[in-house]
Amino acid sequence: MERSLTQNKLLAYHRLMRTDKPIGALLLLWPTLWALWVATPGLPPLWILAVFVAGVWLMRAAGCVVNDYADRKFDGHVKRTANRPLPSGDVTEKEARTLFVVLILLSFLLVLTLNTMTILLSVAALALAWVYPFMKRYTHLPQVVLGAAFGWSIPMAFAAVSESVPLSCWLMFLANILWAVAYDTQYAMVDRDDDLKIGIKSTRHSVWSSGQADHRDFAGRGAGADGGHWLPEPA
Repeated sequence: MERSLTQNKLLAYHRLMRTDKPIGALLLLWPTLWALWVATPGLPPLWILAVFVAGVWLMRAAGCVVNDYADRKFDGHVKRTANRPLPSGDVTEKEARTLFVVLILLSFLLVLTLNTMTILLSVAALALAWVYPFMKRYTHLPQVVLGAAFGWSIPMAFAAVSESVPLSCWLMFLANILWAVAYDTQYAMVDRDDDLKIGIKSTRHSVWSSGQADHRDFAGRGAGADGGHWLPEPA
């Protein structure tokens, strides 16, 4: 019985950290690897590469934990998130806080093996990871903060390899923010109706407030279709 309870708790932590859904970690890893290869004349040093790959997975897990902790009183009202570990009671608030601290400490131990500039930049990475979930209460542009959080590994990668953050680094960082805003706004459309009811803000309300039909209409006009009826609404 005790073994079963332990396994269930570990599975709940697994779900809370989204380690069962690696696509989010890949969205962090891709720009990190781009930056490492662009910043390095040849191949990135193996230790720096290992630190960033491990750090991406740890920080993505920490970000998921703090996101669910921040949204714990909202997720139960959203169909897609109602069964997450915190609203379902599988993980307590104290356990979530402890798990977040452990993940952050492990990440910081890794970054301590790098140079001073990278260590200093890691403080901003932590701040962005912590602030993003709460921005959904105050602004319709939380995806911009998400993009900054997901892309902050870019200046860190440049700093780790060359101890500098040139203009090309910041252009790549800006491009990553725009990319993140695009894909996360589309992803947020899934929860549009529920989030409107409970007051969660997003770029989907301010930029694409009329929903997916506008995307289809825009695409249809670009393809030469007449009006907004070229593609039917989903059932």
